[in-house]
Amino acid sequence: MTDTHTITIKPLTAADYNAWHGLWQDYLTFYQTSLPANITQATWDKILDNQVPIFGFGAWNGEAMVGITHVVLHPNTWNDSDCCYLEDLYVNNSVRGQGFGRALIDYVYNFAREKGCNRVYWSTQSDNATARTLYDNIATLTDMVQYRKDL
Repeated sequence: MTDTHTITIKPLTAADYNAWHGLWQDYLTFYQTSLPANITQATWDKILDNQVPIFGFGAWNGEAMVGITHVVLHPNTWNDSDCCYLEDLYVNNSVRGQGFGRALIDYVYNFAREKGCNRVYWSTQSDNATARTLYDNIATLTDMVQYRKDL
């Protein structure tokens, strides 16, 4: 099979809702979870709201959106510039391993640089071997352990 895809990454717009929504639902399914419709709608609204520091980007293969990422910019106590938290990243299984995930992360790196951020960081499940193969090639695995208390 010849690899003929064209990767385009661009910010999400209101016109992208249906494609985004399908990928968002696939992402939630991948993590074996679901969210109420009002949370999904609130997430979309925040992505489009220029007053909220949450941004969404889509990966396109020709005219089909095949991947999404969401990032959150936030201040921190160890620098005088913001951090960029890559909160969500999903690429459709049909194009995994073809460079779309890397292209999304590279786009986020450039976006964060343009915004003056001091770093991009994210977490993933320890058994997400496919994603970790990519992450090990483009970032540094830290020795931090995440603890969490849901409120």
